[in-house]
Amino acid sequence: MKVLMFVSNPFTNDPRVYNEARSLVQAGHQVTVIAWDRYKQNLERQMWDGIEVVRVKTWLSPGHGLGSLPWHGFHLLLWQWQAYRLALALHKESAFSVVHCHDFDTLLAGIWLKRKLDLPLIYDAHESYGYMAAALAPGWVGDMLLRLERWLITKTDRIIAVTEPQKGYFGGITDKSISVIMNCKALQSLEYQPPEDGGKFTLLYVGILDKTRALSQLIHVVKEIPGVHCVIGGIGQPGYVEALRGECDRSSNITFLGTVPFDQVIPMTRKADCSFLMVNPRHPNSRIAFGNKQFEAMVCGRPIICTKGTYSGEVTERERVGLAVEYTAEALRQAIIKLRDDPALRERLGRNALRAAITKYNWQREGKKLLELYRSIKP
Repeated sequence: MKVLMFVSNPFTNDPRVYNEARSLVQAGHQVTVIAWDRYKQNLERQMWDGIEVVRVKTWLSPGHGLGSLPWHGFHLLLWQWQAYRLALALHKESAFSVVHCHDFDTLLAGIWLKRKLDLPLIYDAHESYGYMAAALAPGWVGDMLLRLERWLITKTDRIIAVTEPQKGYFGGITDKSISVIMNCKALQSLEYQPPEDGGKFTLLYVGILDKTRALSQLIHVVKEIPGVHCVIGGIGQPGYVEALRGECDRSSNITFLGTVPFDQVIPMTRKADCSFLMVNPRHPNSRIAFGNKQFEAMVCGRPIICTKGTYSGEVTERERVGLAVEYTAEALRQAIIKLRDDPALRERLGRNALRAAITKYNWQREGKKLLELYRSIKP
C-alpha cells in the first residue's frame, strides 16, 4: 500500500507522525509525507529512514499578516491548497492507496483529494483542534472550528484518537469507526536505571512552547527553589519562544535550550530526575489530552508532575507514576520540593512508570494497532 500523509509542520520534530510513518514503512508500505515548511528553513525533498518527505513552502512570508485571524486562516487554506495540488502531481507519478491527515488543519486537503481520486481517508486527530484554538484565541474561533470539524469528519472513512476521552468526544458526534492510538514511545530498557547523580535535582520540559503549558509559572516557581536545575526546550511561535528565553535567562538555575531534535528527548529524559507537564484544567483540550511528556517519562522510568482534573492526572494517580497537583504555583512548588527531598519516592514512582510502559504504554503495542487499522482498509 502506498500511503500519503499530510502534516502542517515541517516534519522535523513530530514524533507521532514519524512513529506512525516508520511503523508502516517497516511493515512494507510506502509512505510519503507532505509537510508545511512555513518558515522555509528545511530541505524541499528528502528520504528519512525510508519515509519520503516533500515540503510545501507557501508564498506568504512567515510574519505576513499572521497577527490577524483572517490572514492566518487564509495562510492555512493556501498551504492546504498547495499541498493538495502537489499530492495530485505525485499521484500521477505513482498512485496513492490511502490518505492519512494529521490533525484538523490538514483535513481539507485530504477531503479534496478523496473527492478527486476516491481514496480512503484517515483523520488522525492529535487533539481537539477547536478546544485547542479556544485556549489561544477568542472563544468564537473555537466554536466555529468545532462546528466545522463535526461537519468535515463526516467526509472521512476512519478516525484515530489519541486518548479514550477523545474517542468518547468523537463518538458523541459521529458514527465513524474510531481507533485509539496513543503517543506512546518505544521501550528503551526493561530494567530500571537511575539518573546520573549531577548534584542537583533536575526537572525537564521539552515540548510545545505556548501559554497553555504553564511554563511561565514553572519558571517563577523554580527560580526560588535551591538545589533544583530546570531545563526547558521545544518549539513554538517565535515571539513567545523569545519571551520565554528571556525569562529563563534571568534565572540562574534554568537552562533554555530552544529546539531539541526529537531523537534527543528520550536521552535527556533519562538523565533528568523528573518530567513536567502542567496544563490548565479549565481548557477542555487539556482535560482530555495525554501528553508526549508522560509517555517519555514512563519509558525512561522517571516520575512526572502534572495537573489534577485532567486525564493525564488521572492516569498518573491510577498508575502511581508521579504527582498530580492542583493548578497553582504553591502546589507546584510543594511537589518539586517533595521530589527533590525524597530520592526513594522518585525511584518508587520511576519504577512504577517503567512498569506501566512495559505492560501498557509503549509504541510496540500502539504500532500494532495502527497496522491492524491499515489492514482493515480496502483501497
